[in-house]
Amino acid sequence: MKNHTVTPEERLVELGLTLPPLRPAAGNYVSCVRTGNLLFTSGQGTDEYRGQLGKDVSVETGYLAARQCMLNLLSVVKHELGDLSKVKRIVKVLGFVNSTPDFTDQPKVMNGASDLLIQVFGEKGRHGRSAVGMAQLPLNNAVEVEMVLEVEEQEAI
Repeated sequence: MKNHTVTPEERLVELGLTLPPLRPAAGNYVSCVRTGNLLFTSGQGTDEYRGQLGKDVSVETGYLAARQCMLNLLSVVKHELGDLSKVKRIVKVLGFVNSTPDFTDQPKVMNGASDLLIQVFGEKGRHGRSAVGMAQLPLNNAVEVEMVLEVEEQEAI
């Protein structure tokens, strides 16, 4: 009897999560660019979480915002690849946190995105990361996240 490997989509179901519909671009860009076996996503914010960390938004709410950003990114990846099982490795996550000058818990906020990747992809989800504070983000988003992924197959030319 063959062991069944749990897919990333099945892990999302186990977590009680569903991927949201794709969000329209807020400017003249595409949601991701693929070159060879790398996929670079554009930044994703949310439609739910607005305001500055350290003023309007708590660390706990910022964590949820980063998690939602990652769900939005996973929707982009699934749309591009057709199947999240084609993700070989999460390489890099870059998180922008809309924060006051004295706010220093950007890493705690970005754990919302990072924790989700590890829950969904296991060891493949472990990644390099930067978490930086920003004076403002588009549409007053609390958080914006982008990432680089390695995929199993190279893009057809």
